[in-house]
Amino acid sequence: MAEPDRTQRASLRKQLRRSRRSLSADERALKTRLLFQRAVTLPLFTRSARLAFYFASDGEIDPLTIMLRALQMGKHCHLPVLSAHRPDKVSFAPFHPGNRLRPNRWGIPEPDAAVSQLARPFSLDLVFVPLVGFDRNCNRLGMGKGFYDRTFAYRLRTDLQRPRLVGLAFEAQKVDSIPLGPWDVPLDAVITEAACYSRH
Repeated sequence: MAEPDRTQRASLRKQLRRSRRSLSADERALKTRLLFQRAVTLPLFTRSARLAFYFASDGEIDPLTIMLRALQMGKHCHLPVLSAHRPDKVSFAPFHPGNRLRPNRWGIPEPDAAVSQLARPFSLDLVFVPLVGFDRNCNRLGMGKGFYDRTFAYRLRTDLQRPRLVGLAFEAQKVDSIPLGPWDVPLDAVITEAACYSRH
């Protein structure tokens, strides 16, 4: 696969971030409620025991209500951390209400966890992934830092497809085609307020 035009990706990222932030508070609340109702009834969610979520920033879909439902159902929940032992990848720390959080280098809260507590990515069943844009084939455009792609790069090289990767987005973040690079790890599904798109 040829390397994508970085200028094209940067321009698309800027356009989609602007579109995402332009939603009014009422629009955002309604669309998030609709997405929540769709997400918590999906078999991918109901059958998973070990899940990872994220703290939203820059207008991303906030998965907090989905995580609270997961905790109520007795599922094991995790949040991403940027750990010094894997500085170029995302690690996942167990999360329980009341856990101490600290801001990472981007100012995003993360659990204050020891390295020994971190879960191996393939030990999780389902990871909800933030995104800037996506297409019908569940290709993802992220913020450009590459943390999630490097973390799950083994899915491109091996038959190991755990965990399932599910993006959360507003329908307005969908585009006809994401310009892809050889390092881009596709998602298994993307949930919006209007539909659930699946790669399979």
